[in-house]
Order: sequence, then structure tokens, then C-alpha cells
Amino acid sequence: MTQRPEVTFVGTATTVLRIGGFTLLTDPNFLHRGQRAYLGRGLWSRRRTDPALEIAQLPQLDAVILSHLHGDHFDRVARRELDREVPILTTPAAGRKLRRWGFRAAEGLPTWRTHELRRGDETLRLTALPGKHGPGALDLVLPDVMGTMIDLEQGGVRSFRLYVTGDTLNKPLLAEIPRRYPDIDAMLIHLGGTRIAGILLTMDARQGADLTELIRPRLTVPIHYDDYPVFRSPLADFLAEARRRGLGDRIRPVHRGETVPLTP
Repeated sequence: MTQRPEVTFVGTATTVLRIGGFTLLTDPNFLHRGQRAYLGRGLWSRRRTDPALEIAQLPQLDAVILSHLHGDHFDRVARRELDREVPILTTPAAGRKLRRWGFRAAEGLPTWRTHELRRGDETLRLTALPGKHGPGALDLVLPDVMGTMIDLEQGGVRSFRLYVTGDTLNKPLLAEIPRRYPDIDAMLIHLGGTRIAGILLTMDARQGADLTELIRPRLTVPIHYDDYPVFRSPLADFLAEARRRGLGDRIRPVHRGETVPLTP
């Protein structure tokens, strides 16, 4: 019997995904409590938590999915310790920078472009999706960000579909995702309500619930919500908003270090 898809939550937006015969790492952030992550433009934030795993404890990886190149998603520990040969699928701008850093298998995917991994009769299809990190013109000075759709095919038949949102706000451009990709089994949603100078840069509770209603996955797993002081919208607010809208039975919280199935 094929193992159910599952996620291990490491912290921030860092997870280990086991889907079919494939193992993926998302947004590697392995700084420890008290260490500072560089957020660009001279801005830093000090981590409040420890990662549940160290890089040396990770299983063998088939690929890394990197939503964007911020210090709380790809930090100096990842730059120093990750295998330089592992494929890293990310935005075109981040891919160029990673290759300059020596990650030779980094690949920048324009929006809607797909990369495939194959093993036996299984294919894992990874598609770059739109995202917008900041409001209006401010987005132009932030790193490009992407979501990822992960489709597992077994014997030519799709058996599982996962949407990883990345650090996006809920903007109208995301409405194209459920039109192109109906029947989404699970969603890893980046929350936290990140605010810098009062400006919202990642989804808060209301936006997260709005996106959950738009995408309508069978299961939503919230991540990226309490590891840094710039995260201003606690997980409890999202859970309360989801319950208020009748979505509570579709939400599965996961604690750092915990592994949960990605099926309802």
C-alpha cells in the first residue's frame, strides 16, 4: 500500500513533505532562537523558536521548494550546509542568485512553468504559481515570490494534489489557481500577518480564511505564523476565523516536530 502523503513541520515555512516515493523540503530556515534573519533593505528579525530538525537530520531529498529568497526562508545555515547538488525549484531571480552561490541544480520557474520528478511509475509534477508579497508598488522592492502546485501521478493517474501558497497576500491574481487546478486535496498556507512599518506582507487571519474559501482544499495546514516578531497575526486568530466561517473541520494545525497526514 502506498503511504499517505504527510508533512513534518520544522518551523516557519520549513517542512519535510513525503508524497508517494518523493521527499521534498520547503523554504529551509534553520536559524535558532535568538539568531537574526535578514529580510532585505537593512531589516532584520530575531527568531523566537528553534527548528525541530537540523539539516544533518533531514532525510535524503529529491528537491527543495523555495518560495522566495528572504532570510527566514533560505538562511545562512541553509546556504552553508545544504547539498549543493539537490534541485532547488524557485523563482527565476532566486534561481540565478542560488546558482551564483554554488547551488548548481537551482532552477528558476516562471509562473505556470512545471518541473517533473520521476521514479518508477510515479511522477511528481511541480508547477510555479502566482504570488504577491506586498501591496501595490511596494511589491516591486520585495523578492519575487511563488506558490507551488504539487501533483502526484501514479500509473498515469493523478492521486494527490497539494498547494503550497508561499509568502503571498490574498490578491485577485490567485483566483486563477482554482480555475486551473480544481480538486485540491491539501493546502499549506503561509500565514502570520507579517507587518513591517505597519504594512501587511503575508496573509493574516482574515486573508487566510478568504483564501481557504477561494481554494476550497479538502484540508488546510497552517504554517509560518509565530517564529518571528514581525508575525503579528497568531494562529489562534486564523483558527477562530475559520470556525466562524464553518471551515473548522477542514483545518489541521501542526506543531513543530509533528508529522501529520495531508489527507482529511
